[in-house]
Amino acid sequence: MVDIFDEVEEDLRAERAERLLKKYAGLLVALAVAIVAAAAGWQLWTRHQNQQDMAAASAFVAGQAAGDTKALDQLAASGPQGYKTLARLSAAELKAKAGDLQGAESLWNAVSSDSSADTLLRDFASLMATGHQLDHGDPAELASRLKPLADPANPWSGLAREQLALLALRQGKQQEARQMFQALSNDIAAPSGLRARASALLAGLGSPEAK
Repeated sequence: MVDIFDEVEEDLRAERAERLLKKYAGLLVALAVAIVAAAAGWQLWTRHQNQQDMAAASAFVAGQAAGDTKALDQLAASGPQGYKTLARLSAAELKAKAGDLQGAESLWNAVSSDSSADTLLRDFASLMATGHQLDHGDPAELASRLKPLADPANPWSGLAREQLALLALRQGKQQEARQMFQALSNDIAAPSGLRARASALLAGLGSPEAK
């Protein structure tokens, strides 16, 4: 008797499964198609992104090697995000070397204000912009841009502190500049070249008693 009941129950389960399959067959097929399409779409998108990145890398290297600011400007305008930033920085460097400081500063400022760019590169761009404005820019504005970069936790702290010291010199604040250069020359965490420059500038200022 037990075997008969088991067989009947199995038949009922099979019948219910068959009815459910017939009822939702279309939905299951659509779901399977959607999964396959999504996987294929992801592969195509990934391939497209890789092709774009490779093309951007080639354009960047070629433009930088040839000193072609137009090619770099084009990449900065339409390339993938990471290469946009690098292209702007490279174009800015070329413009600065060619004497087009206004064009270079415009690109540096564009990178420093770009929230989608890497923070390290944004800070570097800001530092480059202030460095080329030390002799003519507004002191208060320059100081406000440099002070956050001078934070010890910032990778560009040493260079920012050097610029702040030079800005103090420009304003005739020799004692303040002397203290900054002294701190930099004693900072073992600062790059050796930066410490050497600070020591040289400190020696050039002479002792406070000589003033």
